[in-house]
Amino acid sequence: MTTLNKRRPVSRLPVEVTSFVGRRHEVAEVRRVLGAARVVTLTGVGGVGKSRLALRVAAEVRPAFRDGVFLVELAGLESPALLPRALISALEIRDQSSRPPMDTLIERLQDHQILVVLDNCEHLLDECALIAQTMVRSIAGLRILATSRQALGIEGEQVLAVPTLSLPEPDLPGPRGGSFTTHPDAVRLFADRATAVLPGFAVTESNREVIERICRHLDGIPLGIELAAARLRSLSIEQLMARLDNRFQLLTAGRRAVLPRQQTLRALIDWSHGLCTEKEQLLWARASVFAGGLDLEAAEAVCSGDGIDRDEVIDLVTGLIDKSVLVRDDRSPAAPAVRYRLLETIRQYGRERLVALGQEAALRRRHRDYFRGLAAGYRANVFGPSLVTWSARLRAHHANLRRALEYCFADPQEAPTGLAMAADLFHQWAAGAYLGEGCDWLDRGLAAAGEQDEVYARALWSRAWLSIIQADVDSAETMLREAGAIGARLGDESAQAYATLCSGMIKMYRGDPGSAVTCYERAGALHRAVGDPMGLALSLVWTCLARSLRGDSAGALSAGEQCVVLCDTHGERWVRSYAHLALGVETCRHGDTRRAAAYAKESLRFQRTIDDLLGVRFNMEVLAWIAATEGRHERAAVLLGTLRTVRRMIDVMPLEYVYVLRHYDDSEARTREALDEADFEEAVRRGSRLSYDEALAYVLEEHPPREGAPRAGASRPGASQPHRAASAQPLTRREMEIARLVAQGMSNKEIAATLVIAQRTAEGHVEHILTKLGFTSRTQIAIWVTDQER
Repeated sequence: MTTLNKRRPVSRLPVEVTSFVGRRHEVAEVRRVLGAARVVTLTGVGGVGKSRLALRVAAEVRPAFRDGVFLVELAGLESPALLPRALISALEIRDQSSRPPMDTLIERLQDHQILVVLDNCEHLLDECALIAQTMVRSIAGLRILATSRQALGIEGEQVLAVPTLSLPEPDLPGPRGGSFTTHPDAVRLFADRATAVLPGFAVTESNREVIERICRHLDGIPLGIELAAARLRSLSIEQLMARLDNRFQLLTAGRRAVLPRQQTLRALIDWSHGLCTEKEQLLWARASVFAGGLDLEAAEAVCSGDGIDRDEVIDLVTGLIDKSVLVRDDRSPAAPAVRYRLLETIRQYGRERLVALGQEAALRRRHRDYFRGLAAGYRANVFGPSLVTWSARLRAHHANLRRALEYCFADPQEAPTGLAMAADLFHQWAAGAYLGEGCDWLDRGLAAAGEQDEVYARALWSRAWLSIIQADVDSAETMLREAGAIGARLGDESAQAYATLCSGMIKMYRGDPGSAVTCYERAGALHRAVGDPMGLALSLVWTCLARSLRGDSAGALSAGEQCVVLCDTHGERWVRSYAHLALGVETCRHGDTRRAAAYAKESLRFQRTIDDLLGVRFNMEVLAWIAATEGRHERAAVLLGTLRTVRRMIDVMPLEYVYVLRHYDDSEARTREALDEADFEEAVRRGSRLSYDEALAYVLEEHPPREGAPRAGASRPGASQPHRAASAQPLTRREMEIARLVAQGMSNKEIAATLVIAQRTAEGHVEHILTKLGFTSRTQIAIWVTDQER
């Protein structure tokens, strides 16, 4: 005979003994999906918090399940045959019959409305999948919430990947100090767990940066953060940070009450490693040589061979994604191929395995060779129709290019290869986003080079060009003289041509556009002779600008139009965008501001696609000048504000651009004169509060700026922009009241106590506020409230 225990409580969930930090969006999303799907599986790397999230959701949805919410803990269950019995026990079914356990389960739960949490299914995946499929098909009122490194793979299953905790951005402005609730979730968790070890511990301005580095170093993995915080019993946070490179030995202070594999970070990853096939383990180890992620092509080129066939790589990658070892990386939506990444903790574990296999040296060299080829391919395709794709590939693989360069310069014998690679990437450095880094790599290569050959000459003029952008004219002249001399000695007309071109830039900046034209035209003739269309096109662009400055309108238009024709012949758009910019300058000088703006906007649209920050800034400067010339003074002021955003991202501009702008007009002075001070400052403030993407949209007049719209912080091109516009007053009176309390730094618990409402009610209001305003953080609410009440 089988009975269901009538004395059981409504649910059997463990009581939370530590605070639940963050995960507001994840909790809301799991609840939403669970409301529509019969089986929901939370996947993710070990220690990411799948179980804790599942239990929090189960506790919150408990009222919706008449007959209870139950946890079935499977981590300690080794025999698949015992799984049905484990379910019966967890569900408190009293089974006194000899019938098959599954029959008992289905019979006793037939009319019940219950939620079953199957926790840690990965080592019993097939059995869990079979039982879950059988139960949901037979029990109408049953829903299953599972946690696993890998999806169950059954019909109707909804899979949600649990991300690591939110981390502070290392390169963006963000909240500093202030309320505990303003910190990213990873920092909040560290502070919470540190307080349990050291009462009175708090995140302060003096320790915040170190704590943020610790959290980033641990990838925002909750288990790693908790183990690290526990070490504060015997270490300072500075000592803890210094020892995290040896994290697998350091983070061993586990809790006695949890399973052995959850007591240390290494044991937890050992568990994941054991779930992989031998070839998946090998690919994991080899993939550890990548930095910042990889795509399938890179994995096939670097990781195949010696035990892995190239055509096996795709299936092995899929297997590692299924097991939450590799993570699909959607942070770079413009990347031309799907990308994957290893969390740093997982990557370091794989590197240890690679070292143990004795394959690290060979894989590092194969990695370098692949990215050396990528850099060479970029140089070969920089002047042509595939530039956008190549630029996106380089941006996506920037960390890998950096690692390949590090490999080269760590060994003096490899330095010539590193110098060639750095020179091949010249146009990527010159676009502005990696300007300083490009200077450093070229400097290292030039210092280490043993032979002054053609590559050395090319690296010299490339470095000189970057110095011109940085206004270091004297250093540039010295390097250009040397590059020209080497070119003459070797008969390298290309090096002589670029040295001459750069010399023209310096002459134009120094106020001698006549001599600059002479240099540009001589460079153009040399480029034409050696068959370098890129060099010729660049020479024509600068010729256009210099002739315009001399008042030679016919010569300027002729050079600019020749450049456009040349670019169109080759399907090229980058240099073409600069030709349009130069033509815009010339047409504006003659009063045709409408045509000039069209030129500048077309140029800007393309430069936005390849993240050419220098070109973007120059075009925005020109469009601000055009707006002032047209008498559109409010727009000019807003544009001056948007320039503040871009100038924070790229605080240099090529000298010849500066000279052009100074020669024609001072837009800010004219705009200040036309507007009263209050109107000018308000317009500039509106522009400066726009994010990078919003600023570009306004400059291009794709849509008007949103009055009073909060700015979540300027971001690099390609970064995600969660902000969306809100209407003038989208919140109800109650929501506005709660938004003000959020702005004061109150937690949901504190808000509930202040307003005498349930904490869950407060959480719901905050969730609605975020949704209505299109925000992703409480900090954005605080900024918005401040703006509304000005």
